[in-house]
Amino acid sequence: MISISLCMIVKNEEDVIGRCLESVKNVADEIIIVDTGSQDKTEEIARKYTKNIYHFAWIDDFSAARNFSFSKATKDYILWLDADDVIEEKYQKMFLELKQSLSPEVDIVMLPYHIAFDEENNPTYSYYRERLIRRQAHFHWAGAIHEAIVPIGNIVFEKPAISHKKLHPSDPDRNIRIFEKLLSQGKQLEPREQFYYARELYYHKQYQKAIAVFEKFLKEGKGWQENNISACIDLCQCYKGLQQPKKALEALFHSFLYDIPRGEACCEIGNIFLEQKQYQKAIYWFETAVHQKPDMTSCGFFVLDHYDFIPYLQLCVCYSRMGDDKTAVKYHNLAKKCRPKNEIVLQNEQYFKSKHLIESQYDSEE
Repeated sequence: MISISLCMIVKNEEDVIGRCLESVKNVADEIIIVDTGSQDKTEEIARKYTKNIYHFAWIDDFSAARNFSFSKATKDYILWLDADDVIEEKYQKMFLELKQSLSPEVDIVMLPYHIAFDEENNPTYSYYRERLIRRQAHFHWAGAIHEAIVPIGNIVFEKPAISHKKLHPSDPDRNIRIFEKLLSQGKQLEPREQFYYARELYYHKQYQKAIAVFEKFLKEGKGWQENNISACIDLCQCYKGLQQPKKALEALFHSFLYDIPRGEACCEIGNIFLEQKQYQKAIYWFETAVHQKPDMTSCGFFVLDHYDFIPYLQLCVCYSRMGDDKTAVKYHNLAKKCRPKNEIVLQNEQYFKSKHLIESQYDSEE
């Protein structure tokens, strides 16, 4: 059986760190906490779970802090978590089983990371991340922001998931502040850093600057496929923010150069045509989204709702506006099967009941 060191970097996490450590205490054989400057009860809470608490002066570099935490590990594998992550009870048993079965020859274990959830706590946005790292392989984190370990060697994909359960927003300006500090120091951003810098500009509604960085990133052709696809979708949002729907469409179609159409891009194309009241075109793209199947093992960033729930909702809207109530109800019922407690679904249910279209000749199976 393998042994696991949990390594975490934390700062002012008193509201979540106990929840995180409680969820992992039976999985980890060793817990290492690196505090980067807490001024609350984070360390006091952490000491209930471990004596291995270290301090690291924050230097605006997540990789430096994570590499320091990894340097303190002594077990076979290193598990890293953020303070607002948890291992939910249904996955804790799977983790223990994985400890029993994992071959010591494995270098990296990729695990699902659930970061958004529906009304019944089902994940709606998931992707795989490098989560268990063989200590003796001496992997290192890279990147001051959105740090990562490049997955190489003997890599396996397993089922135990990590759930991201944020309780409060982090500093919204932290990342862009660090990027701009690096640029002011003459730092030449690597392709992955270019992508995330452009995304920060987009989040801050600096659309023109974001477009310039996204387009430079894509033109240079050195980015990871998944970041290229995400850049195209983010470019679309920037152009929509500037009221340029044609450019937004061009950005989305550009994403097809990197892979088969993704549900996320198809839904965005459908939304643009829906806004323009071009319902047949919108229907085509929403139906295309439904027919796509996310390949989770590609490590892509998949918002799962874009492959069923969202296109069903939007197909319902399209057919309703075209006066085809029977087909609208059909898609409403399909959306309802995906997320029966969703607020929009419940509103649509009341609407169709008010028109006497529910529990009539229109059946959900038609």
